[in-house]
Amino acid sequence: MKVLQETQLDEIAEILRNDGVAAVATDTVYGVCARMDSRQAQENLRQVKHRPKDKAFPLMCCDREQIESIAEVSEEAGKLIEAFMPGPVTLVLKKKDTLEDFVNGGMATVAVRMATSKALEEIIRKVGCPLYMTSANQSGQPVCKTVQEIMDACPDLDVIVQGQPSYAQASTIIDCSTDTIRILREGPVRQEQIALIQKENGYGRQDSGSTH
Repeated sequence: MKVLQETQLDEIAEILRNDGVAAVATDTVYGVCARMDSRQAQENLRQVKHRPKDKAFPLMCCDREQIESIAEVSEEAGKLIEAFMPGPVTLVLKKKDTLEDFVNGGMATVAVRMATSKALEEIIRKVGCPLYMTSANQSGQPVCKTVQEIMDACPDLDVIVQGQPSYAQASTIIDCSTDTIRILREGPVRQEQIALIQKENGYGRQDSGSTH
């Protein structure tokens, strides 16, 4: 297992292009990632995480254009992207039919984030596609907060990129795949902030089934 600095972008991207799995700091927590367009990379990530095959991975994109290349972005979802991305928000969107089924296990939706640091954005651009990005831990276990915890929990990683998460809290998840948005998990971006954006743009209330 290598330990690299965020400045070593070419070496990090090369590992990911070769189906490797990396641990990187995001704005929320440490995440583990692999390239989207490789079935083998996804399988390697599952082995590192011990994640069941029926659970899809969120995707980290470098910008809005890349999000729109893999998902259907409604007008309302677009307003949330403008307001909160890059930031600690994950949007659940309808996937584009052009995506291979293995990307999300045949599900009709994808969960997307936008890179929240220049280093992560540049890594994604160098790899040439979005990255699967999920929390650095074993599936169902607490999120790792230090490099040593990641090494202990995920010994099969190819590389750890040293960095510093900002929030130490998982992102807010907003389901925008239907006509009424739902907050599936509240994180650093609060329900009140989302409601304000909806009100400013003339959209309806959030689903009463939202979780907080």
